[in-house]
Amino acid sequence: MASGDGFTSTTEDMVHNIYGVVQCTPDQAAAACRACLEALRVDMAKAFAGRMGGRFDAVWCNLRYETFLFYDGDPTVRLAASPSPSSSSSSSPLPSPSPPLEGKRKSRPKNAAIVVVSVLASLVVLLSLLSFYLWRKLQAKQYTNHNDIDSGSLLFDLATLRKATASFAEYNKLGHGGFGAVYKGFLPDGWEIAVKRLDKTSGQGLEQLRNELLFVAKLRHNNLAKLLGVCIKGEEKLLIYEYLPNRSLDTFLFDPEKRGQLNWETRYQIIHGIARGLLYLHEDSQIKIIHRDLKASNVLLDANMNPKISDFGLARLFDGTKTASITNHVVGTLGYMAPEYAVLGHVSVKLDVYSFGVLVLEIVTGRRNTDVSGEVEESNSLLSYVWDHWVKGKPLEIADASLLGDGRGLSDMELLKCVHFGLLCVQENPVDRPTMLDILIMLHDVDTNSFAAPSKPAFTFAHGGNTTSSSQGVAALSANEVSISEFVPR
Repeated sequence: MASGDGFTSTTEDMVHNIYGVVQCTPDQAAAACRACLEALRVDMAKAFAGRMGGRFDAVWCNLRYETFLFYDGDPTVRLAASPSPSSSSSSSPLPSPSPPLEGKRKSRPKNAAIVVVSVLASLVVLLSLLSFYLWRKLQAKQYTNHNDIDSGSLLFDLATLRKATASFAEYNKLGHGGFGAVYKGFLPDGWEIAVKRLDKTSGQGLEQLRNELLFVAKLRHNNLAKLLGVCIKGEEKLLIYEYLPNRSLDTFLFDPEKRGQLNWETRYQIIHGIARGLLYLHEDSQIKIIHRDLKASNVLLDANMNPKISDFGLARLFDGTKTASITNHVVGTLGYMAPEYAVLGHVSVKLDVYSFGVLVLEIVTGRRNTDVSGEVEESNSLLSYVWDHWVKGKPLEIADASLLGDGRGLSDMELLKCVHFGLLCVQENPVDRPTMLDILIMLHDVDTNSFAAPSKPAFTFAHGGNTTSSSQGVAALSANEVSISEFVPR
């Protein structure tokens, strides 16, 4: 006969052992995993009534039970069945064990088997969930340990990534940076990924890869690129990210043909998104992080042109009470590095603020910060170019020419606002620069008259070293205060 809610049973053969397995994908939180498996457990009785075994395969979890051993290794949890109600309610001592008679076996209520199976299945599922949760917590703890990044804790295997990228075929190559090449790939389920592969000759190594892995694994924000996994196998060192179809900001901003796709509304949205991402890194995340290499090529764009900050290989971690430090190893990209960092190695959140200011001015003008003007009467760097127009009272003239035909219409107020706080960000004294919270407030403020007046940016030079003053009496060369700084011996 078959019970209405349990395993098939007969009077000749009772079920004594039940084997079960429950699994969740590694990217699920403990609460989500428990909810998924609990839903399967609730539906198990009606879906598998009268069957000796069954299996559920949900999107994020699966459950299987059988009356035979179907997996390798020893079970994580062993449970004994609860005593039947008839035996537990009896207060008299039990008689000596004797071989059961067929008549007694037939007289046993069939509901006893149902109770035993239901209770046992519930306990197996609940204890398996508890074991899985504790295992996930242990894995998470090991995952954040610098010394535990080895082949035993990989989320992706090399064979899967080779197949996904067609053995890192050239036609799947998305770009190449200081870390190495980035390839597009397809997982077996159709999910698109971007695989960052460390060059064997790269100046960056395992330390930078570990640095990026440990930081990004702890960060979750809409304006930060999402890290999916890592693979370290022999000489192959790989990071796996979500695939963003529009690649990096520089592929649009500095391309004469693609630049027109960035209308002012899109550029303003990108500026706002980058500011939100930096504020999260500096203030709102569990750990305070200085990116140290913010630039156009490290800002990725999704299908809706929303910006996502990427490449945390050079990032610097601060504890909650620390605001600045000094490093002997200055890394980053020339043109985006603040003067106090490039010259003295001073590291603080104002380093990222300076880089953000340079990036904003690039977005507004459509020019690289290292571009040199071919006209003698113009300045030879982006900061000099913008500053010269600012002191002449003509900041709107620096706007990218491709914006003039913008169908939405270029907002003079928004453009002036971006130029204003962009110049505030690149001031020579880090104390004078705003925080990212101040910048977000400025982005939402309609009154630019309340903004502080910017001082002359660092690293501004006149074309060809000409030291003559402009019509506004602005010196052609910025004062180099670093040369008169007081150094403290160590």
